[in-house]
Amino acid sequence: MSATVATLLAGALIGSGLLAGTLFGVAVGVVPAFAAVPAPDYVRIHRVVGAGFDRVMPFIVLLTSTADVAAGLALGGPARVLLLLAALLQAGVAVTSQLGNVPINRRVRSLPAGTLPPGWADPRPAWRRWHLLRTALACTALVAHALAALSLS
Repeated sequence: MSATVATLLAGALIGSGLLAGTLFGVAVGVVPAFAAVPAPDYVRIHRVVGAGFDRVMPFIVLLTSTADVAAGLALGGPARVLLLLAALLQAGVAVTSQLGNVPINRRVRSLPAGTLPPGWADPRPAWRRWHLLRTALACTALVAHALAALSLS
């Protein structure tokens, strides 16, 4: 394996760990906190918490998936299949985020500060379901990365 492919593989594994770890941390820490507070507090907290993730996570998913495809195409055997699978799973994270969580985030951020409008539909259960799906996809991608690395030893 060339140094370039080894670097791509290491980068993909690190990126996948960052992605899965961040989403897992949100699932076990932030999501329960969202559920535990009154709706107006949830809206205020959601605005603050989401801002940092929105800037960083798409970049991590894109770089990691790109490294997966490049390394996967350069390698053969089980590593190729596992890295391409990881890229596909991470694409699932991106699609789930863009079609599920991001529209909810936009709706929450568009709400006026203070009192919620009459008839406000609480998005927390739907946001949680979408988030748990993307967390499962990211954690499965991390397993695929680990197996790909192990298959090369």
